[in-house]
Amino acid sequence: MIQKITSCLWFDDKAEEAAKFYVSIFKNSKVRNITHYGEEGAKVSGRPKGSVMTVTFQLDGQEFMALNGGPQFKFTEAVSFIVNCKSQEEINELWEKLSAEGQKGPCGWLKDKYGLSWQIVPTVLGEMMQDQDSEKTNSVMSAILQMNRIEIKRLHHGLYTTISPHYALAMVTTSDSGTTCGRDPLRNKLFKHGTIQVMPGSD
Repeated sequence: MIQKITSCLWFDDKAEEAAKFYVSIFKNSKVRNITHYGEEGAKVSGRPKGSVMTVTFQLDGQEFMALNGGPQFKFTEAVSFIVNCKSQEEINELWEKLSAEGQKGPCGWLKDKYGLSWQIVPTVLGEMMQDQDSEKTNSVMSAILQMNRIEIKRLHHGLYTTISPHYALAMVTTSDSGTTCGRDPLRNKLFKHGTIQVMPGSD
């Protein structure tokens, strides 16, 4: 059965390498098909004839396509893949493997070595954020803002530390390094907003 919607990822010339990298990380994954540039495609794209054009692959049973299209387009945080994890062990494993030679970011975000953004989150997070108790959801959000790799236990329990009663860390987005959350002292701004609870940072 053909998947109705498939994500196509544009690479310069690393489509096959990237597909094999992702397949090596996720279970129930495989490279399905590789196509190569023919004479006409090579003329239009400027890619070498016979070089890899597309790679179709599956990650945990979900279909993706990787395309070698040249250096014109780059990945940004405007598009990211959310990976829902059932355990802390799964979070830790995917966090380390996907961020290898890449960039670890705040709030469960990371960039892999190809510049593609991922969000590694626990499945319980959605349930927590839908709680009808606003104090609980605010506590969860405060905890997330102080973590890079998300830790489930800290979402549940907290061990909060209260900072100055007249200031709160605000989330800021910067153009040079992408999304940042409340723990980066070089990029965060302080706003008068009352008491906020914060936690020690994570990896």
